[in-house]
Amino acid sequence: MTPGNNGENTPSAPQGDDDPFGYLYEDGQAAGATPPSGGGGYGYPGPRSSYNQVRAVGDRRPAYGQQTYGQQTYGQQVPQQAQQSYGRPNAHYTAPEAQPGGAPVTQPMQPANGGGRGRGPNTKGLLIAALAVVAVVAIGIGAVMIFGRGDDDKGGDPQAGGKPTQAESVKPSEKPSKKPEKPAELPKTDAKALKLEGGTTTASDVEGAKASGGVYVAGFDKVGAQVTWTVNGIPKAGAYKLWVNYGVPGKNSNATILVNGNKQTRPLNMENFSHAEEGDWEKGWTHTWALVQLTKGTNTVTLTCAQSDLCGTTGANIDQMWLMETGS
Repeated sequence: MTPGNNGENTPSAPQGDDDPFGYLYEDGQAAGATPPSGGGGYGYPGPRSSYNQVRAVGDRRPAYGQQTYGQQTYGQQVPQQAQQSYGRPNAHYTAPEAQPGGAPVTQPMQPANGGGRGRGPNTKGLLIAALAVVAVVAIGIGAVMIFGRGDDDKGGDPQAGGKPTQAESVKPSEKPSKKPEKPAELPKTDAKALKLEGGTTTASDVEGAKASGGVYVAGFDKVGAQVTWTVNGIPKAGAYKLWVNYGVPGKNSNATILVNGNKQTRPLNMENFSHAEEGDWEKGWTHTWALVQLTKGTNTVTLTCAQSDLCGTTGANIDQMWLMETGS
């Protein structure tokens, strides 16, 4: 293969009409189209009927009406003077619009804003507009925070800073609220004011008694000894606490309780809660309580030393007695 000769297998330029497959159709056969044979052309016989002729692969011949400048056949060596570096203009090149029948010359579109070639959109103007919108929004929010929420939100909720409206104003109650009633003060007595029976008597030789003048009831140390308290002014029937201030000689004692002549289920427990030494009456003063069932009005409460009680052997001094409600 020599320069300028690409071999016998190089396809020839089409001869005839544009459609190289015209021989396949009925109208093409009627017009004399024949299939290619050997190295000859194919298509319709006779001159071309269109300028848009199909070229063979690798054919770089110029289009109809154009001249060839610096064209070479595949495989031919390009003279050195015809070669040019990338990016440098070709001295033999003619723009398509300058050639006969070439494309019309069109002016490049200019930006609407008169900007120079290659410049993009006016981003500076867009940025200024965006900053202006942000500034307006910030000013509006600040005005709302400074001047309040408006007339619709000023009334109604005192906690939100508004004044209560006339409909929401609270009228003072005509009747003052009732204060919780103070519990009625229940009776209290010194033992010397009690009815003494069964050998009981008053004394004051043991110091530490809380009764007036330090006078207490002694002799509560044998079976049958008793003291009776007549209680007035019980507000209602029910259970009450019977408190007794007493003294024991460092040993436990107890006594039976009678209410209106009826024995209560539990005795009065008079233990040595002060932990006094045995025989020490002065250190043995203490107090205790027991539940009693009273009726409304007047009741009698009796402490008696029964056969089974410890008071018959231990003894006890009775100082004071008082009543309290069960919730106290």
